[in-house]
Amino acid sequence: MIQIVLITVVLLCLVHLVLNYSRTARMLAKIPGPPGLAVIGNSWEVILPPVELFKYGRRMAKEYHGIWRLWCSPISIVNIFSPEDIEIILSNSTFNNKGVIYNFLKPWLGDGLLISGGPKWLQRRKILTPAFHFNILRHFSEVLEENSLRLADKLDAAGDVTGAGDVTADVVPLLSEYTLHSICETAMGTKLDDEQKDEGRVYKEAIHKVGKFMVERFSKVYLFSDNIFNLTSTGKQFHQSVNTVHRFTKRVIKERKDFVKKNGIVMNEKVDQDKNDEEIYMYNRKNKVAMLDLLINAQTDGSIDDKGIQEEVDTFMFEGHDTTATGLVYLLMSLACDKIIQDKVVEELKEIFGDSTRPATMQDLGKMKYIDCCIKESLRLYPPVPFIARILNEEVVLSGYSVPAGTQCNIHIYDLHRRADLFENPSKFDPDRFLPKNNAGRHPYAYIPFSAGPRNCIGN
Repeated sequence: MIQIVLITVVLLCLVHLVLNYSRTARMLAKIPGPPGLAVIGNSWEVILPPVELFKYGRRMAKEYHGIWRLWCSPISIVNIFSPEDIEIILSNSTFNNKGVIYNFLKPWLGDGLLISGGPKWLQRRKILTPAFHFNILRHFSEVLEENSLRLADKLDAAGDVTGAGDVTADVVPLLSEYTLHSICETAMGTKLDDEQKDEGRVYKEAIHKVGKFMVERFSKVYLFSDNIFNLTSTGKQFHQSVNTVHRFTKRVIKERKDFVKKNGIVMNEKVDQDKNDEEIYMYNRKNKVAMLDLLINAQTDGSIDDKGIQEEVDTFMFEGHDTTATGLVYLLMSLACDKIIQDKVVEELKEIFGDSTRPATMQDLGKMKYIDCCIKESLRLYPPVPFIARILNEEVVLSGYSVPAGTQCNIHIYDLHRRADLFENPSKFDPDRFLPKNNAGRHPYAYIPFSAGPRNCIGN
């Protein structure tokens, strides 16, 4: 018994020396941050409910300026939110590997574009980039217009239920449904008809559960281990929800493959710019190349297999509808809270459309300068992805501190966007700050709702 105790003490001492007195530990200790305990560091300090964990990060950002570190044994973390440091990380392809927390998504998204790195990421990006070319996107303008009109009708109906006077409606599920239908019909080439509404609802509910379980896992360091997480009730429910999501996306893929087998794919078609709006509208309805078509086409030359298609469809089904819905929720909330800005938006729309109820065109979008500023300002205050993470493959200097290789670098977009030295009165919703005359001189990495650099978000 005494021998076991002695061996345990010796091992703990060795772990303590390695974790707290190694070169890596000494380098991290020089970076500002909250004091930690021997061996476990700050692990217990950050085991908090999700809302409190978010608040904790904001307190640290106020206390430390631009950079702070955490040690959650065995993970060392440096948190940055200065544009100069962020540029060093995001502009360098050396730091393209995503952080540890992205591994939590692997059972769901596999090695899709969000998670993969190196040659695999580059190959997938090359396959998918053509799907987001302007000439492709314009083909779907009428799809988004039609879905937008349906959304407006549902908002009207939701408001009517409450009767006269002040009306309220929960826009979150309505916007989620709108963006899900839009991503299915555009990127996936599949329309969710009335018969599939229940299936779409089950998918959305499963996505919501997956997100909730992911947040819970992220906020509890002891659940970082796959072995521990998979044994918990949360882990089991997570995998059940993932299976539900996969069933839905597999059906989407099968339906589109059947369609392509029957009709083929119209590749590299361009709209004649001399056509009028009505001609372009009719052309676009007949010639749509969905993102999924590019993946199916790539499979014929061996660039991707069934598993790869599944990974990218799961990635884009989630990223394409969930983050977009979140962005729209915050945009509508910001507009709802400022009558003056609302009136400016309405005034701009009246200048474009007058009393006409015609469909909006791609040309109209180019005239919506103020609405564009509103969207950018909402993404500044409420970025749907508030932080991103990278693994530092080599030692790097940030804010004058040497950060050791192997450290996880969290880039806090939320705190970056609310720096008073970058944005005057940063908590105020002020679309005018994105007018061209006010944009001059701003650091290129001061505003990054879609990340930046070679691995920026394709959804931009």
